[in-house]
Amino acid sequence: MSTSVYPEKKKKKRRVIGVVLALVYLSITAYIIISIVSGAESWGFARFANMFSQRPVYLRAGEINFNVGRNRVFADLGGSLAAAGTLGIQVLDADGNEALRESFRMESPAISAQDGRAIVYDIGGTEIRVFNGTEIVSAIEANGRIVSATINPNGWIAVATQVSGGYRGVVTVHNDRGRDVFRVFLVEEGYVLTAALSPDNGTLSVLTLRETGSMISRWEVGRAADGAQSYTSLPDELIIDISHLPNGNLLAVSTGSLIVINRNGSAREIFDFSGRRLGRYAMDSGVIILHLLDYGVGNSGRIITLRENGSVIAELEANREILSMSAAGGYLAVLWSDGLMFYDSRLNELPVPEESFSIAGANRVIAVNGAALVAGDYAAVVLARE
Repeated sequence: MSTSVYPEKKKKKRRVIGVVLALVYLSITAYIIISIVSGAESWGFARFANMFSQRPVYLRAGEINFNVGRNRVFADLGGSLAAAGTLGIQVLDADGNEALRESFRMESPAISAQDGRAIVYDIGGTEIRVFNGTEIVSAIEANGRIVSATINPNGWIAVATQVSGGYRGVVTVHNDRGRDVFRVFLVEEGYVLTAALSPDNGTLSVLTLRETGSMISRWEVGRAADGAQSYTSLPDELIIDISHLPNGNLLAVSTGSLIVINRNGSAREIFDFSGRRLGRYAMDSGVIILHLLDYGVGNSGRIITLRENGSVIAELEANREILSMSAAGGYLAVLWSDGLMFYDSRLNELPVPEESFSIAGANRVIAVNGAALVAGDYAAVVLARE
């Protein structure tokens, strides 16, 4: 086991002092979970391996209706659309036909998807459903109140829960059939916020919050008795999300920077944006996208694309309100307050569909296998392409 301490920045104010108080912890946890869920849903964590590879060709605009209740969240299931709400799950195929429906009650639904499989869970509840485009793979009852849950490309999931009995959290790993195969009980590591499994199912990375900042521990799946492989202490950093990179390193997104953590736990900042506020973000297959807002200047900000090493690919001025963003199938879709726009890899504008559309309360865009879904209060419009 190795322990690494990320150096504190000079003249930097402490951002998480006093989090031992339960009220403060719950407030910060709520902020982070909202950030994780908002980031995941708004961007869809699209697969960027072939991102921006071709210009979209639009065929039609068609309205569809999801009957899943309130607080809806959406995800791409490899060409199908998954929606979850307070009444359950619904999946529509590429032609808009219902392929799956599962009814169960949730208060605060959240969704995470990878490579044609997804999980839906109730934040603060105990219900989890794992499914693909046509069937429920497994139904899981968590061992405590769910804080967050993630799924890796193989369909394995990591569920972070709050439990009683002296522990500050538990992370449970389930295989692709939903079976419990590994569990970590957290005490000194701090309060659990989220966890992520590596693509090979072998490494579990856990993000926790401590009195002095954030901590990331890495565990070898199946060997909890040996303790964590490494601990990375990040004093005065408020980390809101983590993700495994293709090279085996871990990317940590904080409220002011991007940090890469290698296999032995050493941390290195690759991009600093402490002078701006993080709006939305995405990361996958070597591409990182940030939406950064200027403090105290309304909706003024920038969209920035970066390589895995933190070098900037392109920047775009964003001086209007952005309601939602998503990227997949060769383009980036941005739902501005005054309309929908598409961009290529260098954030140059692409032609928009000639067909007009209007839905009440449009506030979300999801890029799905070359199509863009714009969702509103009660319905959604799909702009399809060849």
